Amino acid sequence: MLNIRNVSAAALAVVALSACATKGFVRKELATGISTERTERVGADSAITNEMRTEFTGVKGEIATLKTDVASLRRDLTALRTEFGAKITAMENGMKFAFPVNFAYDDAAVRDEDRASLDRFVQVVNKYYGGALVTVEGFADPAGSPSYNMQLSQKRAESVSSYLTQSGITGVSLRAVGLGESRQVVEGAERDMPGAEANRRVVFVVETKGATGASVSSMQ
Repeated sequence: MLNIRNVSAAALAVVALSACATKGFVRKELATGISTERTERVGADSAITNEMRTEFTGVKGEIATLKTDVASLRRDLTALRTEFGAKITAMENGMKFAFPVNFAYDDAAVRDEDRASLDRFVQVVNKYYGGALVTVEGFADPAGSPSYNMQLSQKRAESVSSYLTQSGITGVSLRAVGLGESRQVVEGAERDMPGAEANRRVVFVVETKGATGASVSSMQ
């Protein structure tokens, strides 16, 4: 007859061995899972780090480009001021350019001596102010009736707008506005009086949508 005690002992041994084997399998599976998870986590962290590094490098490049563009714009605006006597003022939504672009008495034709400054203005607008609204404001001296001066100032604004178009201005919206004898530079100066020519002028307002030029401070 089988010894019941021996059978029981053998059964317990089998159970113990089975338990040990199960624990070993579980430990092995856990170790494998932890190792796999660690590897995946390290890989994910590495991918995130590389992505962040790439984005940071891109941002640095964009900042460097922006600084270069702003420096270039400043040089060109300074040239307009020193070469052509332009007064350039930063506004909330763009820039205001006041050139010594003037007109003869009771005349709306663009003068030959003003073509060089207008050509340079076109170059600056094409380079930095794509998509902007450029308003050409025309003015007249106080000689004549207010209604006549309003018409004359409108013709001056339209004459300059046409010249800008012929000179190759692109990528902007042009608007000509006559403002008559308002905002006189030399109050009451008309015809051949000193300062009258300054009243017969055009002024440019460049309205941007966050363009480079809008970030440049006043350069009067």
